[in-house]
Amino acid sequence: MISISRTGFIHGCFTAFAVALVGRAAYVQLLHGAEWRAKARRLHESGTPVQAPRGMILDATGSLLVESREQVRLEVAPREVAGLPKLGTLPDTTKKGKKKESLTDKVKAVGRKRGITGMERLDSVRHVLARAGVAADWVAKATDTSRAYSVIPGRFLASDVQSIRTVRGVHSTTVLERVPAATDGLRRLIGHADESGNPIDGVEKALDTQLRGTPGRAALLRDGSGASFDSPVLNGTAPTPGNTVTLTINQALQDITERALADAVKQYGAEGGDIVVLDPRSGEVRAMASRRTNPLSSGATALLEPYEPGSTLKPFVAARLLDLKRARVDEVMNVHGGKWELNGRKLEDDHPAAEFTLAQVIQYSSNIGIVQFAQRLNPGEQFELLRDLGFGAQTGLPYPGEQPGTLRAPRNWDKQTPASLAMGYALTVTPLQLATAYAAIANGGELLEPALVKEIRAVDGTVRYTHTRKVVRRVMSPETSEAALAMLRSVVTGGTGDQANLATFDVAGKTGTAKRTEHGRYVKGKYTASFVGIFPADKPQVVILVKIDNPTTTIYGGKAAAPVSKAVLQAAIAARDVSLDRGALAAAPTRATGKPANVDSVQRVDSTVRATASGSVPIVFELGQKRSDEIRVVAERGVPDVSGASIRDAVHTLHRAGFRVTLGNDAPGPVRGTSPAAGAMLPAGAMVRIERAP
Repeated sequence: MISISRTGFIHGCFTAFAVALVGRAAYVQLLHGAEWRAKARRLHESGTPVQAPRGMILDATGSLLVESREQVRLEVAPREVAGLPKLGTLPDTTKKGKKKESLTDKVKAVGRKRGITGMERLDSVRHVLARAGVAADWVAKATDTSRAYSVIPGRFLASDVQSIRTVRGVHSTTVLERVPAATDGLRRLIGHADESGNPIDGVEKALDTQLRGTPGRAALLRDGSGASFDSPVLNGTAPTPGNTVTLTINQALQDITERALADAVKQYGAEGGDIVVLDPRSGEVRAMASRRTNPLSSGATALLEPYEPGSTLKPFVAARLLDLKRARVDEVMNVHGGKWELNGRKLEDDHPAAEFTLAQVIQYSSNIGIVQFAQRLNPGEQFELLRDLGFGAQTGLPYPGEQPGTLRAPRNWDKQTPASLAMGYALTVTPLQLATAYAAIANGGELLEPALVKEIRAVDGTVRYTHTRKVVRRVMSPETSEAALAMLRSVVTGGTGDQANLATFDVAGKTGTAKRTEHGRYVKGKYTASFVGIFPADKPQVVILVKIDNPTTTIYGGKAAAPVSKAVLQAAIAARDVSLDRGALAAAPTRATGKPANVDSVQRVDSTVRATASGSVPIVFELGQKRSDEIRVVAERGVPDVSGASIRDAVHTLHRAGFRVTLGNDAPGPVRGTSPAAGAMLPAGAMVRIERAP
């Protein structure tokens, strides 16, 4: 039997322990080394997500509409700023026999005793916050040493508060804020993003995959107490900004339409309205303004709220009949003196006559005439016409919640439906759908897919998407579109849309006055007034749709909507930066004014005007005015007085007067005056400089 001494046993135990320790170390380091190193990194290293800026949104000219901007949130600990101890540790400095000191006096006494300069830091914080626009009561709270902590509401530009961000006791957090578009109409269209950068609605939501960038990650080290600090050796991952989206919207034209719509809603006591400006050559949306007096309305109602278009639908019925060779422009129809009954339904015209040609039916918006002409279409053909125009289907514009409108199949019609459809009832369309349909008349008969996005470009400059003209289908022949355009021109020159008439250029268009429904029933005294214009009538460049909801001072589209279209076009011509081809405008034939007595419709053929009198006897006469190669767009006008106004209001006023605007100085005050001074006579499009008071 082997005898083991106590010393040998102890040595054996130590040896076994050493072997086990080495074995365990080898097991951990060699077999599971990677796993434990990862655990160590997780314990000692940390990463903080870095939010990626959303991509910019630009207008068609490259002007910035929406961007993500770095801003700062501030929290202030007043006593920490002042270098004072916590209130609970303040010594009692009240002298014997004296009144007990207040908390504020106690803080000040300790500060004087210790010779602290913290009060100077408080004064600096107070000054910077006030300069950054913080309300006076919050400035007082942030510098009140009797308070433990104050969270300053709002966010600030880093440059505005940079001087106090390093002050002890001022705690700042950098955040990315999505700066919304400047105007209400643009905000309705582009949409909004929340504080975290998540899209809520509009284009922001529809194009989120393009606008949302790739987040980064900041690398930090963690000490034994758990506190994190920047690492001098670890590298984080930089965030990648989102793509830049360029819209087809022209900001200058958008501003003009929004101001005109706001003025119209106020002037006519309306519940709201919409304006859509579309390029009929490319399908690009140049402006889209929506306004509602209801504060709960926030979206682009030109895409979200379908309505019955009324008489603005009549030209398409006439065009299809011309295409099918079932009617002629000069064909005469008995309109029964303006009163007629069909299937127990009484129809009336606002312009009663014994008979009208098809052209005059459109010119004077005869319900009786268009219903009789429409009887030459069977239900299938009438439905096909409206379906071909895109009604009852979404346009495909990148906007969440776009409504398709309503267009029932013939199997769901009753005996009144064909007549209702001919007059623009029994279906609903969005303003964009109707403007797109009118673009087909303007461009030679092609229905185009409307576009809102012109280009998408990555942060490195790579083009991800470029809009190209897309033809959905041909809805009328070029000859028919030309005839329809001539009929629409007569509406403006001598029909229901004469208040859209311009002095220099021909405008084509059609008015509409439709009853409004509530809960499925027509409401007495409530109407939608609308006008769709094509400018210029020769080689059209824009289609402009104006819709006024429930105007109270006048209900007619020719009285409420047509003048708004005229105001927008006049301002657009004067503005010079709204995507109009001025070379083409200058080459257009000079507008002739006036017409002979007892003439119902006028059609220009080169330098000759062919007139059709009531008795359908053609009369031809020569224009007394020669064609001029030099066109004066708008006469000189005086510079308006904008002194004392805000910069925004001054710019709007000068733009509406037809001037371009530049800022003369960077002073923070209101407008002091203009150069040239108010009252000076300048040509349209001249530059006016705004001077601000210091």
